[in-house]
Amino acid sequence: MSGALVRRATLADLDAVVGLEREGLGDDAWSEALVGAGLAGHLPTVVYLVAQDGSEVVGHAVVSLPLPATAAADPDPDPGPDPAELQRIAVAADRRRGGLASALLEAVAALAREAGAERLLLEVREDNAGARALYAARGFGEIARRSRYYRDGTAAVVLERALVGPETKVWTVS
Repeated sequence: MSGALVRRATLADLDAVVGLEREGLGDDAWSEALVGAGLAGHLPTVVYLVAQDGSEVVGHAVVSLPLPATAAADPDPDPGPDPAELQRIAVAADRRRGGLASALLEAVAALAREAGAERLLLEVREDNAGARALYAARGFGEIARRSRYYRDGTAAVVLERALVGPETKVWTVS
């Protein structure tokens, strides 16, 4: 990972995150307005993280965390904890395969555990072999598929990883 650090993103990271969205996600990139709303804190369950090397933002991740349960909001006395969902992860093309995605992913998992989530979910393009290998190496397993999920008609593979329990491995990133 060569000196990069993972931190919570701020509104000052808007241009960098939008650029990473466009570079890494193409037609599926989120709009500047949506990214700005998330960075400004207008989406209460959403947290943006960035990987920063020196003054350059070289990766980002977005996670949706469960809200704390309240009796008034949830009449079911024991619905179980909601999962967290990794919504986005992208690393600059010239910085891939250097551990940044793993570092971002583990930071997301740590945030999700702190928020009380017992599982982390995500969708990945069926044709993204590199990302699927990363997720498999980090303990994710397939639980479903969504046909024609992406704008170009590619299916999504829904993956899940346990965050607590005896089967949970806490990964370290070096």
